[in-house]
Amino acid sequence: MPNKNVIFCDPKLLEKDLSGKTYVVTGANSGVGFETTQQLVKQGAHVVMACRRVDAGKEVAQGFSIYKGSYEIMRCDLADLQSVRDFVEEFLSKHKKLDGLACNAGMVNMENTPKYTKDGFEITMAASFYGHFLLTELLLETLKNTTNSRMLILSSVAHAGSKKKRYQLHFEDLEWKTRKYNNFDAYSEAKVASILYAKELADRLKDTSVTTYSVHPGWARSNFGGGGNPFVKVMMTLAKPIFTMLNFSDSSWESAQTSLHCLLSEDAPKHSGKYFSQHSVLYNDKECKKGGWPMQTPNPHADDMNDAHKIVNVTRGLVGLN
Repeated sequence: MPNKNVIFCDPKLLEKDLSGKTYVVTGANSGVGFETTQQLVKQGAHVVMACRRVDAGKEVAQGFSIYKGSYEIMRCDLADLQSVRDFVEEFLSKHKKLDGLACNAGMVNMENTPKYTKDGFEITMAASFYGHFLLTELLLETLKNTTNSRMLILSSVAHAGSKKKRYQLHFEDLEWKTRKYNNFDAYSEAKVASILYAKELADRLKDTSVTTYSVHPGWARSNFGGGGNPFVKVMMTLAKPIFTMLNFSDSSWESAQTSLHCLLSEDAPKHSGKYFSQHSVLYNDKECKKGGWPMQTPNPHADDMNDAHKIVNVTRGLVGLN
């Protein structure tokens, strides 16, 4: 039984004919990404499933043959910049339009010691933000050349912090080379970056038909957070049934509602660059717990256009776009 506070899409949106439309969904083999992909294919779209684990994508997509849409699976490891570039090259060799880009994948380093990618980036920031940034920027011309295209990037309630601790970007040490590492703080900062990027991109593209959104999907019952050392794995395994029983978390289908709303609704483009949030008991700010489409973030650092422009300019250099 869903939580009474779950915000659901207008059912009519899930009946729209998406034949002829093309979407890219990252992390499409599980959780929110899978549910988003499946629904788009059901409605007739062609979905490119950008997956780090291609075999897992193939396995879950076996049931899609009964739907009127279509799909293909391409490898894309968001923590590897060359993998992102290879994905874009392959996509552009096959497709000339892109109606929607759902930057859905993400991860958190479940160990409280920093891990770095081969590109030298802290892995949570790399997989959750830098990879999606590069992917979006390399596909931007295709989005611009497709009428009324949309881009969304997943953020999280975690970005909000609390009145005592509002997360912000530390431009002097984005990679945690000098600061004492905290994996949850690293994740939260990556999610601040995601919100800022959607805001900056909306401003940059205001004279085009491309619209952008940052999304908190809710606390999904997925495999997110399943890594880490044996103790962490055991604790996560024990906690999930309790959270489900207490109705704290939502199914992946319920958590996909916000993404589907942003990709399909006629109202969403009126709010380009805004933050869309499912309900969440994890908000420290009481007024935010019921979510909103869109919703004002309680974190002023995630609403700072100076930081939005700065993180974009810095990240362009980091991923080799300057």
